[in-house]
Amino acid sequence: MDGSDMIPLVAIGLVRTTDREVHGDLLLRLGTYRHTCDSYYLAIDDSPAAGATIEEDLARLLDQWVQQLRQLTPAGVVFLPFDFSDQCTAWLRVECPDVDRAVVQAGWSSLEGYSIMPSTFTEAATPEDFAPITNATIACRLSDLITTLEHSRDAVRHGD
Repeated sequence: MDGSDMIPLVAIGLVRTTDREVHGDLLLRLGTYRHTCDSYYLAIDDSPAAGATIEEDLARLLDQWVQQLRQLTPAGVVFLPFDFSDQCTAWLRVECPDVDRAVVQAGWSSLEGYSIMPSTFTEAATPEDFAPITNATIACRLSDLITTLEHSRDAVRHGD
């Protein structure tokens, strides 16, 4: 098994569904919740950390998610952006109620997408006005969440 046919441990993922455009080409899965968004802000990211392709930028974004999750401690919270739009952004709020568990909730913020470089989002402000999306929550083991996102990142890097 090379990883591309692996069943995800957690029902989460951010994938590129088409390579023809930079609008409506990304899909976030979170449990049964689905959200289509654009890779446009990945494509125009001009920070030194940005990649040469949208796939490299998406892998970089997922890698930052993994890094943030690895640093998450009990009672801690991290915010992981997935939709960058002109007038708002969408985020995953990940809470760690104890050593082993994570609760992942999708939501919106009025923080503008153009104020954040996806390749260095950890340097940006976190959303202070996070508004949860109804029925867009999962609970899982933190280690399973990290492993699933590592597989997702690696699949993007290898074109799977």
